[in-house]
Amino acid sequence: MRAIASLLAGLTALALAACAGVGPPLPPPPVHANGGTLWRIISTQCLPGQQQRHDPSPCAKVSVDGGQAHGYVLLKDRVGVAQYLLMPSAKITGIEDPAILKPDAANYFADAWSEREAVPMKLGRSLGRTDLSVAVNSIYGRSQDQLHLHIDCLDKGVAATLRALAVPRRKAWSEQRVTLMGHAYRVRWLDAADLAHANPFQMLAGQLYQGSFPGGPDQMGAWTLALVGAVAPDGHEGFLLLADRVDPAHGDRASAEELQDHSCAR
Repeated sequence: MRAIASLLAGLTALALAACAGVGPPLPPPPVHANGGTLWRIISTQCLPGQQQRHDPSPCAKVSVDGGQAHGYVLLKDRVGVAQYLLMPSAKITGIEDPAILKPDAANYFADAWSEREAVPMKLGRSLGRTDLSVAVNSIYGRSQDQLHLHIDCLDKGVAATLRALAVPRRKAWSEQRVTLMGHAYRVRWLDAADLAHANPFQMLAGQLYQGSFPGGPDQMGAWTLALVGAVAPDGHEGFLLLADRVDPAHGDRASAEELQDHSCAR
């Protein structure tokens, strides 16, 4: 009897462990009726304009020195006073696209952070490191089918909550989750110098492959990421990387853009 009880307990433990990475069931991805708009702007205006006339408009910048497959464009969004979108110069649909996980994939988060000064320049005033953020939405929380990273001001209330966190400066996701805009985000510290070679998309995918986050590697599209400038109590500069998975039952579309303030209120 003891052997049977032990066997049942072991099977139960294995079942629970297997279920730990499953997460709530997902509905079919939505169809974005006008989801090709951004790619049409990139492919028919920004890229040809830069190549033929050295004029990237309506984009603010086209950077393809390393080739179109690894380049990007910067575009002022119609929403917000100073919001910019950084987008691949190649056709990449979104966070679910396998292209962003290739070994030689461009680090679009690093590119976006390098272009962050476009926001304070547009505002005509300086912004601190902790005032700025980069966000990418899930397939459920976006309207376009071209990968685009939102560069904009961080919401003041979100900033205050994050400053109060005691996130360890270690290379691991914290077991603690932080509630922001009513949604529970996973969080980890990232040293400033590490962003150049630590691709947040690949960091998220690693957790999904390991089963540490729910959903599995085929559910990248259900996740959203945000990179927020941070300064540790000892003055060490870095980032907080935030991740959230869609939860339709509770109204969570996995849209980290919600953490930004497109009005850039003082």
